[in-house]
Amino acid sequence: MTRGSTQEVKMHYKGPITGDDYVIYITSAEAMRNWKNDRTIPLVDVLDAFFVFVSHKHGAQGLLDHASNAQLESEFGTHKIEDVVQKILENGQVIQNKSSEKQGDRNSTNGPGVSSLNAVNVHQ
Repeated sequence: MTRGSTQEVKMHYKGPITGDDYVIYITSAEAMRNWKNDRTIPLVDVLDAFFVFVSHKHGAQGLLDHASNAQLESEFGTHKIEDVVQKILENGQVIQNKSSEKQGDRNSTNGPGVSSLNAVNVHQ
């Protein structure tokens, strides 16, 4: 969801009930860890956007659609975004864009505009 030189960080959650993959965008892995240690931190300081996306069983890298209320109800038992996001933050996996490529750098080993992704386990 972010553009420019900022790093894209998202949380991936594989739903055990439906098998769908849910994704939320967060400001940083550090903000998520701080929230886990101090629940008084507002979610607005952790989330990049108050949206929950679903990739229809294609992992965190699949085509992302907005999750419908019915999909959220089926997997999480609620469609209240705050409750769903908290569950994803608690049980999801952080995925960070690890690109060090500069704007316009064509000598990258991944090719122009391609960035490598790295999953980071931050469960405590």
